[in-house]
Parts: sequence; structure tokens; C-alpha cells
Amino acid sequence: MFFTRRKTEVIAPKEALPGRDQQLFTVPDHHAVLGTPLQPPYPKGMEVAYFGFGCFWGAERIFWQVDGVYTTAVGYQGGHTTHPTYHEVCSGRTGHAEAVMVVYDPEKVSYQALLKVHWEAHDPTQGMRQGNDRGTQYRSAIYTTTDEQRRAATASRDAYEKDLRGAGYGSITTEIAPAGPFYYAEAYHQQYLHKVPNGYCGLNGTGVSCSVGLSLEASSLSEAKERAADALPGTDAEWRERLTPEQYAVLRQAGTERPFSNKYVDIDDDGLYRCAACKDVLFDSHAKYHSGTGWPSFTEAVSPDAIELLEDHSHGVVRTEVRCARCHSHLGHLFTDGPQEAGGLRYCMNGVALELQER
Repeated sequence: MFFTRRKTEVIAPKEALPGRDQQLFTVPDHHAVLGTPLQPPYPKGMEVAYFGFGCFWGAERIFWQVDGVYTTAVGYQGGHTTHPTYHEVCSGRTGHAEAVMVVYDPEKVSYQALLKVHWEAHDPTQGMRQGNDRGTQYRSAIYTTTDEQRRAATASRDAYEKDLRGAGYGSITTEIAPAGPFYYAEAYHQQYLHKVPNGYCGLNGTGVSCSVGLSLEASSLSEAKERAADALPGTDAEWRERLTPEQYAVLRQAGTERPFSNKYVDIDDDGLYRCAACKDVLFDSHAKYHSGTGWPSFTEAVSPDAIELLEDHSHGVVRTEVRCARCHSHLGHLFTDGPQEAGGLRYCMNGVALELQER
């Protein structure tokens, strides 16, 4: 992914990026789904919990659907770099995990119920990864704010490990530690899967129930995950029905459209470019530029998790193919002849593989 990562070892403090005195971006005032404040002060009686279990987009969505949760936000926690950016965290040089802050009303939902959500939503035995998402930022973690939370988290871990071992899984690798600073992530990450309903979510639980002794008060985890699921076509025939013949030829058969044939080649409209197959957001118009090649060109993807890069040996040359991370559809190729001031990369995309959502 063109990032420098230590995939299996959290970086030492003396080797971490230095960070800065204040964040480089503005955090939204209110939750896009719940309408509640993202930052304190919160109403009297609210308590805060922090969880990490892979890509924080899907993790946050699960928690905001739990009755009794007042607000949620995604950010970076458990590392060394002050006020990091997303790209710094992805480099593996900050030590942070992608985390979700959950502000909840203990009169409506217990901390034990939130622990149950955490354990059942992912596989906590995978170490420094979650599914296909690999790196220290994707580690499973619980960051506690009180001794009571620490005891509850530890007890639930021990109980769930027995359940997992009975199902053939290994030891739990979840980090349980006192909560340090929580650094809010950039605005576009907050409630990302509400803004991008078909966006990438790589979370998968084990299917093993966590016997912490309490159930979710109003909505089970399975129901929340069922509401969150977005089905993709399962057969080639279904893809053909969903896409136009030209889209199918490019997206599902790795074809290439004629240069200068698509309406997106030279436009400067402000918005987000989605995958035409699954509607996941891939590129921001702010990263688009006029390359003169005849295809829409971008200097970067909206997130390294939005795309996947593959080695392509077709046509007698070695190239880097770009596919959508969610539906694995062919988008185009990545070259290194882009604007040097923007990093030197050129994401050369087929316009028919994209759909522009204007702001």
C-alpha cells in the first residue's frame, strides 16, 4: 500500500513520530446519526468506554446502534505520537490503534453489555490484524477509564477465552490497558458508514457467543450487524444484471475504456468518487488532476483501506492494478509519474468504473 508499516510489533516510544501540540483538522460538532455532541461536555451521568477491533468504521457503526449509547467517535489511542493524522497512524510509526469512543448512559446499557458487543463483533485472537486488515493499528484493544472497567474487561476476557477455546480458537491477544489520550480522527472518518452506506467494513466475528452473563437491553449484536450488512451480488449473472455492459467489461472483466471517452476525464466538480459496482467511496475530487492521459487521474485514494493493489502481468508488462477493496472490481492502474509535489503517484482510473457524488 506504499506505506511503511511494522505489521506485528508496536513501535517503541523513542522511535515514534514526534507529533504536534494540536490537531491539524476540525472535528464535527455533532454525531451525524445521533445528533449528539462528539466532544465533551456530555450530560451528567454519562460514562465513557474505549474499544478497538480493526477498522474503526465498522466498529463505530455497531456501537451507535446500541440502545443507551449517547454518542460515538473514532480516533487514535494507545500510542505515542501526539495528535496524529490517519496517514501517520497507517505508517505504523505512531503506536496507535484505531479506536472507538463510546459515551453511554449506564442506566440504560451496562459496561458489561458493551464488552459483549466488543468481543462478539470481531476475532480477538488474531494479533496485529483483523481479517485482511494488517498492522498494529488494527489490533484488538480495550482501554479502561476506571479500576471497575479494568476488572470487568479482564474478567470478560478470561470468560470469553474459555468459550473461544471450546470452539477451537487460540488465545485472546486483546490489549487491556488504562486509557491514555484519545485523539479524534479526521472529519471524514466520523460516522463514515452512515455517510457512505456501502463503504468498506472488514469486520467478522467468530460466531461464538460471549457468556458475560448479560444481554443487550434493546438490540442484540446480531440484529445490529444484520441491519448494517450490505449485500453484494453473489453470482456473475447478478453482476451482469446490476451493471451496464460497458461497466461489466471494465469492472468485472478488467477491461479498459477508450481514452477521453468518459465524462469524468476533465471535469473539476467537487465531490466524492464512488465505485460504480458497490458504491463505496474511493477518491475525493480534491485529489483529482488533469493528467492529459485521457482517463480520470488522482494523486491518492480517500483511504488506503478503500482500495487494494495487485501485481498485473497482462499485456507483457508488469503494472500495479487498482481494485475496489469491498467488491474487488477492477478500477484501473497505479503509476509513479504523478505530480511530485503531491507524492508522485497517479491513480489512472476508468471513468466508467466511477460515480461522482457531488457535495
